[in-house]
Amino acid sequence: MFDIALLAERLRLATEWAAEYPATRDLAPGYFGASTGAAAALVAASGTTRVRAIVSRGGRPDLAGEWIRRVMVPTLFIVGGADPTVLELNAQALQLLGGTRELIVVPRATHLFEEPGALERVAAEATGWFRHYMPAGADESQGVTAVGA
Repeated sequence: MFDIALLAERLRLATEWAAEYPATRDLAPGYFGASTGAAAALVAASGTTRVRAIVSRGGRPDLAGEWIRRVMVPTLFIVGGADPTVLELNAQALQLLGGTRELIVVPRATHLFEEPGALERVAAEATGWFRHYMPAGADESQGVTAVGA
């Protein structure tokens, strides 16, 4: 079994450290999580306004449990069209999220997005999401940073 709570706590602690470190304290954090790391990112971002955006690639948001209902951060789920189980789990989780949320299906992509062009599409979608919800110079931030889960 995966220890999502432990992974989420590590991510929270890294985010808190970055908020106190002089070189990164003015950056707005965003989380990118793949597979089980996506659940950890959702749990770590639940109930906070500091994290500005989340991108989940082939994630398992179902493993975030009831914490997912407390996520108000703009969240993008990217799932492979040839990964029906994970696609269904993401579609169900999407309904539980608060705030801005979107599901993008990459046609013919499997769970690891190994097909030609699949990871490039993930990168483009994730970049667009982060740029939209974490623009440089917005609010108190002078830039953005993404912490991978």
